[in-house]
Amino acid sequence: MGRALLVLGWISTVGLVYTGVLGYKTTLEAGLGPHLLVGLLSSILLLFSHCWIMFYLIGTGKAIKTAVAEHELDQSYVEATKDLKNRSYPALMLAMAVVMLTFTIGGGVATLVVPAWIHAAMFVASMAIQVRALLIEGAVLSDNERLMDEVGGLTSE
Repeated sequence: MGRALLVLGWISTVGLVYTGVLGYKTTLEAGLGPHLLVGLLSSILLLFSHCWIMFYLIGTGKAIKTAVAEHELDQSYVEATKDLKNRSYPALMLAMAVVMLTFTIGGGVATLVVPAWIHAAMFVASMAIQVRALLIEGAVLSDNERLMDEVGGLTSE
């Protein structure tokens, strides 16, 4: 499931890049419809994937904690799950916040309250932060999978 959510995160990032391309081609006179729609859908998809990865890590961490308690395994496995969350959550939260802020600032550009260059700069920053978050997510999900396999191997013996 984690890998599917990671793929969804990459798909939403591609959608946001396409949103940026549409944004650079769009003028207020020509209409913002496609730019707004693709941006909204991609942003929602991104928020969905990051939130569910956070819930996934909570769920697998709880499963590992239960297995450790039931089979009297080393507590380092529980600590490892906490480490995975600590490694990923800040990047995920930052990525979600910056994408939401970029989308919101776009509304300010559409109403001529905010200069377009601020929205463009936020877009570039959000893409860099998003790619970084996805790379961290990929590493954390791989480590989480290895940890689950290790604990699963110890509990099935």
